[in-house]
Amino acid sequence: MRAELDFGGQADPGGIVLTWSPIPVGVRIVDPGAAAGPVSVTVRARSKASGGDLVFGSSVASTKASKLILALPVDGSPTPMFVAGRFGRPSSSPGDVTIEVVLSASGAVLSATPVMVRIRKNAVALSAAERGRFLVALKKINNKGAGTFAGLRLVHYEKGIYEAHFADGFLPWHRAYLLDLERQLQLIDSTVALPYWRFDEPAPRLFSRAFMGRPDPTTGTVILNSDNPLQDWFTDGRVGIDRRPKFNTQTSKAAGDFAVISEAETLAKGGVGDQFASFRTIEGAPHSTAHNSFNGYLTLLDMAVRDPLFFMLHANVDRLWAKWQWLKSRFDPDEIDAFSAPGHGGPGSDPRIGHHLEDTMWPWNGITGGERPNTAPGGALPVSHSTPAPGPKPTVRSMIDYQGVHGPGARLGFDYDDVPFEV
Repeated sequence: MRAELDFGGQADPGGIVLTWSPIPVGVRIVDPGAAAGPVSVTVRARSKASGGDLVFGSSVASTKASKLILALPVDGSPTPMFVAGRFGRPSSSPGDVTIEVVLSASGAVLSATPVMVRIRKNAVALSAAERGRFLVALKKINNKGAGTFAGLRLVHYEKGIYEAHFADGFLPWHRAYLLDLERQLQLIDSTVALPYWRFDEPAPRLFSRAFMGRPDPTTGTVILNSDNPLQDWFTDGRVGIDRRPKFNTQTSKAAGDFAVISEAETLAKGGVGDQFASFRTIEGAPHSTAHNSFNGYLTLLDMAVRDPLFFMLHANVDRLWAKWQWLKSRFDPDEIDAFSAPGHGGPGSDPRIGHHLEDTMWPWNGITGGERPNTAPGGALPVSHSTPAPGPKPTVRSMIDYQGVHGPGARLGFDYDDVPFEV
């Protein structure tokens, strides 16, 4: 007798990946032998040292238990359950936690399926191995200027800036942009999740020669270890990264003319009514403040993406939005407090296309000309092996319920290390 798990068609060549968001899984008996009735099994997790951990349940809301007892019919029909990563216990390596299905009576193992709880982490918390996998994947998509990173670079440039900034679509658009990069990295190495730079805290491990580099006091170009995969970083005909911090990267949070506001101050920006229309002003502080804590690429809208730190900065901006959504229960895009009244076409609606709920977003929609830029670099949003959402042409709406709180089908396949899933 043995058991099989069906993860809804997930077929990542690197293995099954999970986040904090519960996903449906079918469990069935294969080769029941002499069993005449339902077989009682226990589903549980077995973790390697410092590995991820899992929780199980019979519904999304109940996915909190360390094990689950199921009665499986012997005719091979699947019994549904839900599984998710246990909050606070992400994986650090592929397959470092296993889903075991065992006979409840004897403990005999009927199946063992290794999985990974792949979570976006604070960059300073990455292990050397995690950091190395991330940097190698970045190097490969850059490919000395000839890789797919060039398309990403061209998106955040000139006319495209107004698709992404200064209106309601700022946060949803950049969420899709991060997802584009992350999925490209995962096509290289499915274990990689995009780390974030928490810019309201010192991050000396991030600003090191082994990671994002230290500035050369003479040229401003960052200095990297000779074995750092970013050593040959190349954009727009130039090797290297121009990044000149205005603050002490070893001891201080980000600061230029002003220091970035704290996380608590950021999460309070929704105002008394906890409304997105107020919260989205984080585009100014702390987002712009963090950019302007440097001289060099990061301080210029049309050049910022030349520095890969851009994506880690924006991952933290997105994390702050995600944490605000969780704290205030702002996942339903049809609620005005979750996305602003202009986004719903109400009074004062921003006339620009790309900033309303049902708008598809450039460049992934491929639409050019008219109100859109004249080119659409990079193509459609890359597919994911772990979720079909949001499809190749994401809408503003599809970026809001990123965890699938209102339905697993909306899940975008990422989570943050300090933002749990709760219905």
